[in-house]
Amino acid sequence: MPHSVSLISTIAAGLGLALIFGFIAARMKLPSLVGYLLAGVLIGPFTPGFVADAAIASQLAEIGVMLLMFGVGLHFSLDDLLAVRKIAVPGAVVQMTVATALGMGLAHWWGWNLGGALVFGLSLSVASTVVLLRALEARGVLDSANGRIAVGWLVVEDLAMVLVLVLLPPLGGWLSGRGEADVDSLWKTLGLTLLQVGGFVALMLVVGRRFFPWVLWQVQRTGSRELFTLCVVSAAVGIAFGATVLFGVSFALGAFFAGMVMRESEFSHRAAEESLPLRDAFAVLFFVSVGMLFDPWVIVERPLQVLAVVAIIVVGKSLAAAALVLGFRYPLNTALTVSASLAQIGEFSFILVAMGASLGLLPPEGQSLVLAGALISIALNQLVFRAVEPLQQWILARSPIARKLEARDDPTAELPASTEEKYLSRQVVLVGYGRVGRRIAQALTANQLPYVVVEQNREVVERLRSEGLMAVSGDAAEPVVLVQAHIANARMLVIATPDTLNVRQMVNTARTLNPEIEIVVRTHSEAEAKLLESEHAGKIFLGEEELAQSMMRYVLERSALAQRHT
Repeated sequence: MPHSVSLISTIAAGLGLALIFGFIAARMKLPSLVGYLLAGVLIGPFTPGFVADAAIASQLAEIGVMLLMFGVGLHFSLDDLLAVRKIAVPGAVVQMTVATALGMGLAHWWGWNLGGALVFGLSLSVASTVVLLRALEARGVLDSANGRIAVGWLVVEDLAMVLVLVLLPPLGGWLSGRGEADVDSLWKTLGLTLLQVGGFVALMLVVGRRFFPWVLWQVQRTGSRELFTLCVVSAAVGIAFGATVLFGVSFALGAFFAGMVMRESEFSHRAAEESLPLRDAFAVLFFVSVGMLFDPWVIVERPLQVLAVVAIIVVGKSLAAAALVLGFRYPLNTALTVSASLAQIGEFSFILVAMGASLGLLPPEGQSLVLAGALISIALNQLVFRAVEPLQQWILARSPIARKLEARDDPTAELPASTEEKYLSRQVVLVGYGRVGRRIAQALTANQLPYVVVEQNREVVERLRSEGLMAVSGDAAEPVVLVQAHIANARMLVIATPDTLNVRQMVNTARTLNPEIEIVVRTHSEAEAKLLESEHAGKIFLGEEELAQSMMRYVLERSALAQRHT
């Protein structure tokens, strides 16, 4: 037998128990990640029996973070990132400030010093990359406007935490009350960090977006599937590692930019498919590693403190984020989705509390409380997401203020009156201006057919209207938004958004306002397509089926042509 099999035993025990408890959780109608977390608790050092190698599990979890962020980058262009900057940057900064202040206030009440309170508050302010992405993917809204805002918010949080982790050591003595802060050293460290991050981003966008797609093309030409998969995985992990070692940015941020530059390749879709099984497997190991860090006794010994931490993470952060999104005049659905996305903490929090403990800033119980808050908030997160839709309906049904906010006077919400009579007759109402929606809009423009875009991203709406195109800001599931798009005069409603959760509500609202309207719906779920067809929702286009039909027509045409020439 080999001298050391800790890697093999950790993977075998982690994945095996995750399968068992994930299956049990699914049969009990609970999120499967609850089972993954429980599997980690069972093989962790705080429960009897087999104990896996926590250090190895942590590194495996980091690979999962890299692959997940790489996959997101493959579907997320620089334009997508810039399109949400007006909400993501101030939103993330203010939300982190509010969450940090809440955590510091709680820690001060417990009698902790300034340094411990600051580390504790910051650890509660930043969301987990893996949890957020899994939740958005599970709901099919990663490519939607809400998903892009949440991911943009996450990127800003990651950048902020990079600065925090770099600046904390020079400030450690002053924060603990054992010495003075070296101001000169602090400014030098800050300047160097900003220079490194800026250098990495510039290098990836200027050189990387040309070099790495070229490498992928050269590997593709060999015809080897193994080499193609190896190229994708090595790019994700290699660039993330290099970014951390050479530029000091996080693994997650490095992998995200690696995916963004790979997106320039025509094989980016295949790259996403090839890396999907590995992303799923290592994501499971991430949740197992979180469970291994958790000491269940902290809930017994400090129940009220744990409850207070969970309240800040799930309630405090969510309310702050929702208020900010509504303050930027986004729909209630966007506010609730972003709030649910941020109602948990994860990997950055673990790194931060570990550093705080090593610097002597955080008391021993601080790390246990943060880990307890992380595990409980992660376990609750999918349930929080499931509550978004019913909560939205409940709020709108019972709150006149909420209805007023949804129907408020927004300069980008309603079309100018001067365009109504001249252009809006038998127009197409196009819901969603993502990758599919843009192509449909271009075709309508080329054929001089009138259309109105309905999009939740207000920055996109502002840009379209500055280009002279008709666009309305808001959630098409809300009747007021379709009214503003003059659905009563429309010939056709085209739902091109990947968010299928509100499709039936959009269809019902459109038919109520315009019984004769023709409806076209995009979906990537066979179950959703069958349900919509059974409800006579209109013409349903299933992504994979339409791709197969197009390929089949091409094959048959080429085959017939070849037969005629023989």
